[in-house]
Amino acid sequence: MNSFWQKVDAHLNNVAFYQTVFSLPFAYMAAFLAADGKPDIMIMVWITLTIVAARSAALALDNLIDLKYDVDQPRFKGRPMVAGQLNKKDIYLLVAICFAVLIFSVLQLDPICIKLLPLAALPFIVYPYMKRITCFCHYVCGIAVAMAPAGGWVAVTGTIDWPMIVLFVAVALWIGGFDVVYGAQDEEFDKAHGLHSMATAIGAKNALLLAKLTHVVCLGIFVYMGTLFELGAIYYLGVVVSAAVLYYQHRLIAIKGFGAFTREYYMRNGIVSVAMFFFTLASVFLK
Repeated sequence: MNSFWQKVDAHLNNVAFYQTVFSLPFAYMAAFLAADGKPDIMIMVWITLTIVAARSAALALDNLIDLKYDVDQPRFKGRPMVAGQLNKKDIYLLVAICFAVLIFSVLQLDPICIKLLPLAALPFIVYPYMKRITCFCHYVCGIAVAMAPAGGWVAVTGTIDWPMIVLFVAVALWIGGFDVVYGAQDEEFDKAHGLHSMATAIGAKNALLLAKLTHVVCLGIFVYMGTLFELGAIYYLGVVVSAAVLYYQHRLIAIKGFGAFTREYYMRNGIVSVAMFFFTLASVFLK
């Protein structure tokens, strides 16, 4: 029994389950906006299962595909697959279970969702290979995560609408900018292994500047969303909180360098999604 729970813990670490906080709140935000604050509880359940299953499968496959690079990366020596806590069979089993949960959950939603599933899954499938091809891999990662709010919206409305696209772009830029910063610390490693990133293309300093500009645009889109949905002042307080968090994160890297990258650093990034969801929720209920 202990070995079973150790394996479960290894899987949770392997897919960085705690980082689900990046995508779920924005999916909920989209669902509440689409339903004018009153989404069906079961739709929310199926949205949750869909996103958790999709993300877990995607991260497990990503780590499996990148394993040949990860074993040479000193920072990743504690990762479950690198440390030998999980093998390929373990990953294939998890992915199979996740795919089953994903498909079953999507089938409980509006029929258009299962039709759009291949399109929604595409960024997850191609992302692991993007670092081998282009420095824009960070924004493909952003697009993959942004499928969460897009899916939340379509699950409620059954349609693809302009507000959904706006939220999709904002989230894609938020994650894309963050991933540019994360990737900058591996500039030398990536160059040595023939991998691509913004840091290898334009240098770490310029990559960090690009990430800041990306987040400024992201925040501008969040402001536009407030006008689009006619949300109240409390919503914009959420944008201010998000701006403060992003500023602090960028400032921390500027002062401490890449040594500032810790689990806590990742979790602070999640404050953006949590703040945007709860302040949006409050604004919708107080309209």
